[in-house]
Amino acid sequence: MPNRPQRVITLSVPSLGNAIALGVKPIATIVYFDEPPPYLAEHLNSMQILGKEEQPSLEKIVALKPDLIIGIKYSTEAIYTQLSQIAPTVADDWDGYPSWREHFDFVANVLGKTDLAQQVWSRYYQRIESLKNALEKIQQNPEVSFVHTCCGTIDLDLKNSFNGGILADAGLRRPPTQAIPVDGGIVKLSEERLMDIDGDILFVAADGAEAAQTITELKQNPLWQKLRAVQNDRVYPVNYPTWRGGNPLAADGVIDDLFKYLVDDDPSV
Repeated sequence: MPNRPQRVITLSVPSLGNAIALGVKPIATIVYFDEPPPYLAEHLNSMQILGKEEQPSLEKIVALKPDLIIGIKYSTEAIYTQLSQIAPTVADDWDGYPSWREHFDFVANVLGKTDLAQQVWSRYYQRIESLKNALEKIQQNPEVSFVHTCCGTIDLDLKNSFNGGILADAGLRRPPTQAIPVDGGIVKLSEERLMDIDGDILFVAADGAEAAQTITELKQNPLWQKLRAVQNDRVYPVNYPTWRGGNPLAADGVIDDLFKYLVDDDPSV
């Protein structure tokens, strides 16, 4: 492993966000999305894209002459031998978005940035405390629901998901069906159980045009109009790859949204 890698390639978006948060800008990465989320857009402008996670371009990786490749095991396992012949390659035992914190610490260890990692965590918890104090000041403790669509399914991220952990850190209440942990932190939602997303606040995210159409169709369900957030006009669209980003940069984006919609836009203020 190089002590101070200069030409780092990341093969997962969480790994990418983690590296940038630690002051290391990869020379290339894979992506999951067609439109880059706001928290990554400026960084990706000068970065080479290697394709999607399922099939990064080995030819491009060879040509870039990296001195370190970072990824997650489930997506790099099939090509690990080829990658390790190109450059030192490390792959974390990523266990879905519930393990985003552990993956950040893993990347920090690999990059030799453990001291800086502590500063990143300190800033995260300072922002969480600021949010809690702001909500306490306006005497608000809303029940927050989050639903998202991707790849033909409607899904809920639960207590141990990436965004679920942030909401829990902020002391925000969740609907009972979302306030539990499950393996992977995510469950599919059937239209018959639409009331499972009932809450004072409803955040909605769609991954692309097809997913947005799924949300439009969901709103035609008679139960939609019975949701408290719908009745009180407190349904807010948020960026899908940010709320499911799994890294401190994305966490900043989620906290920004929580300030914007729970504090700044609170109708009681």
